Amino acid sequence: MTTFETVIGLEVHLQLKTKTKIFCGCRNEFGHEPNTNVCPVCLGLPGTLPVLNRQVLLDGVKVGLALNCTINNFVKFDRKNYFYPDLPKGYQISQFDLPIARQGYLDIVVDGTSKRIGITRAHLEEDAGKLVHDAVNNGSLVDYNRTGTPLVEIVSEPDLRSAQEAYEYLTALKLTLSYLGVSDCDMEKGSLRCDANVSIRPVGQEKLGTKTELKNLNSFSALKRAVEFEVTRQTGVILSGGQVVQETLLWNDDQGAAVAMRSKEQAHDYRYFPEPDLVPFTLEANQVQLLREGLPELPYVKLARFMARYGLNHYDAFILVQDQGLASFFEVCVKAHADAKKVANWLIGPLMKEMNERKKSFIGMSLTPQAMVAIIQKVETGVISNVIGKEVLALVLDTGKAVDAIIEEKGLAQVSDDEALGKVVDDIIAANPAAVAEIKGGKTGAIGFLVGQALKKMQGKANPKKINEILSRRLQDV
Repeated sequence: MTTFETVIGLEVHLQLKTKTKIFCGCRNEFGHEPNTNVCPVCLGLPGTLPVLNRQVLLDGVKVGLALNCTINNFVKFDRKNYFYPDLPKGYQISQFDLPIARQGYLDIVVDGTSKRIGITRAHLEEDAGKLVHDAVNNGSLVDYNRTGTPLVEIVSEPDLRSAQEAYEYLTALKLTLSYLGVSDCDMEKGSLRCDANVSIRPVGQEKLGTKTELKNLNSFSALKRAVEFEVTRQTGVILSGGQVVQETLLWNDDQGAAVAMRSKEQAHDYRYFPEPDLVPFTLEANQVQLLREGLPELPYVKLARFMARYGLNHYDAFILVQDQGLASFFEVCVKAHADAKKVANWLIGPLMKEMNERKKSFIGMSLTPQAMVAIIQKVETGVISNVIGKEVLALVLDTGKAVDAIIEEKGLAQVSDDEALGKVVDDIIAANPAAVAEIKGGKTGAIGFLVGQALKKMQGKANPKKINEILSRRLQDV
């Protein structure tokens, strides 16, 4: 039986968060009433001329640099001609043969193994409008608010070999772009949109198979499911003696299936030609260098540094760098507390648990590095137990009060007094003769049970080390 290899390339559209649109002065904002954020320029009315937003050009260069691309110093725009209701001019201003960035790469990690994914190009273009389908009245409406929104389209090489690799690539790409701060990368708002080109070929064959393009992939999990579906579908077509047709497919995540939209266009179908209303631009080498020097530390550079500098394992460092704010918070905490591993454990464990339960990102959490370090130190010095430390963290997040004030108000300090703890231990030994007998018989695991019972009786406020010591002494006398 023929074994097939999957070949995937992704086209990602990144919406830039500039104040205004790419070629006019309309606000570049999400959520306005339909057709209220438009002007003659973005509506393509006769006699209007586009003017390039300088910040769009600079942000496009930053994206190219972050993706290890070569930046073209000669920048021009082209007209991509096609007719669709959401495109008021009848063409889209884009870039064809001279994209702003080309020949880059992004490294991903799949099953613990690093793989380099080539990036063919990144180019600037304007977005089209949005079709709103009205099922009640059996028609479609057009909202042109999104028309003219600045986009960077990032096209990967066909280097991805599975749905999982596509998922990891998109995850790594989104993280890298979010570190740049040029977009909010919110897939729900359409700030990050992805199309997947999928084909299969017999293992060992170099020639690419016929590809299909999957659209409407509005989440990372949808991308993965859609690719898996399409690979299965194409395999079935070929094994049954058919041929895959080059076409564009619309993914329906609720149904878990894709339906054909139209035949897949080739570049010549769009009749590209240079945009006559925009002069070409020249980027000086020193401009590009200044932008390069101004880039933030990117996530996978930060990952390597966290492992080398703080001795973190890959898992801990990887979790921390997924949230730029959390990674910065970690470093501030480490400056006040030398044990980086303990800080990482508290952030990845109790703090992230609170974030998940509250459904908030780190930015939405009202926690200072001083408070976090204070909790860790109180646990280390035995003032409070580890369990109580987690409770104090939750109270700090709820009230914003100081750690010391919460411990005092709630009476959460650990009891370490030998006499008070001795009475508790005596009560536990008397109440659990079976466990005591097991310990005497050599089953020392039951000691943990007795310690747990003592801590439970003290509502977590007993010093577990002291309890263990006193319990060991008492058992010798029983």
